[in-house]
Amino acid sequence: MDLRSGLSYWRAKNPSIGPFPKFEGEAECDVAVVGGGITGAMIAYHLTQSGQSAVLLDKRDLGTGSTAASTGLLMYEMDELLVDLIEKRGENAAVLAYRCGLQAIDEFEQLVADLGFPCGFARRPSLHFASRPADVESLRREHECRRAHGFNVEFLDAGALRERSSIAAPAALYSLDDAQIDPVQLTAALLSRAREGGLRIFGGSAVQHVRPVGDAHLLETDFGRVTAGSVVLAGGYESVNWVDQNLAKLQTTYVVTSEPLLSSAGWPEACLVWETAHPYFYARQTQEGRAMIGGEDSDSAEDHQDSNLVQAKAERLQRRFHELFPALPFVPAYAWAGTFAESKDGLAYIGSPPGRDKQYFALGYGGNGITFGLIAARLIADLVVGRPNEAAAVFRFGR
Repeated sequence: MDLRSGLSYWRAKNPSIGPFPKFEGEAECDVAVVGGGITGAMIAYHLTQSGQSAVLLDKRDLGTGSTAASTGLLMYEMDELLVDLIEKRGENAAVLAYRCGLQAIDEFEQLVADLGFPCGFARRPSLHFASRPADVESLRREHECRRAHGFNVEFLDAGALRERSSIAAPAALYSLDDAQIDPVQLTAALLSRAREGGLRIFGGSAVQHVRPVGDAHLLETDFGRVTAGSVVLAGGYESVNWVDQNLAKLQTTYVVTSEPLLSSAGWPEACLVWETAHPYFYARQTQEGRAMIGGEDSDSAEDHQDSNLVQAKAERLQRRFHELFPALPFVPAYAWAGTFAESKDGLAYIGSPPGRDKQYFALGYGGNGITFGLIAARLIADLVVGRPNEAAAVFRFGR
């Protein structure tokens, strides 16, 4: 599957990760990880930290798939409002999912400290605004629900919102507990540290087959075979090829990054901005003060191959930016598009499908892909070594 098109800002500013050799011959390990993007890197890092010997295989150069197309948002809020998720999954599971996201933000901060490399991590508040007056009541209910469950969030009416920003919307939720990161830098740092811990990394090595052999699994590439006690499939949206179930809808999303802004007028605290419309517009700033804006999702997973459509979507995103931040000239510098997916409840699928013992999947669907990746890394490391983790039931297959 072709996952993205265009030159992303992260690919332009960061050196390539590696290079890593192609896999040839035979190898044995405790766990084989398929996928060398940010999720696979976090999983491999946590496995090596748990004392597992691991081999990581990716068919591309590492970090050049969906990771390079990501916008690096770290948000505890799910694509489903908490009140809506409670209706779909029940109160206990929904609240736990949100708390897992909140805990993950703190863990990212500790992770980059442990790595000794900042990776563009920065705490940022988030502003979730109502796209239309009809959405105000749902935001008000969401505010009450989150406050009742201990989440720190503030409700802003139209007047309070205009006092803080240039956004002319009827209401918004303001949270202090989100963050942002450079996904390519983090992937590189994780792989480097995991390699020091014994991880064997191979690029340009597509896994053709995975099959159980006795108590182990055999992974076959064009030029070799890996025998592993467990397998983790963390190939992002391509992992749907390894699952029989229809878990998510694949589509295309679009991103544009500006030249550095001259000011942040009307954009308080460089906060993460998103809206209630679906698909939603969102925005963040980079360390260099560029605006990174995205959304305008379209229905086909291959739409990013249409350069005319990408250009048209980029222009629509810029117009939306000017509506929200009229004092900020947006000079486009990079535009790209990539495959995106959403599950029915907005949550990731993490764990083993029925009948797939010791085959673990990390499918981080929705706008929280990187946050889900860290949740998956913790959870899968626990599953592999047999530690209990209450989040397993929240993100399980067959839910």
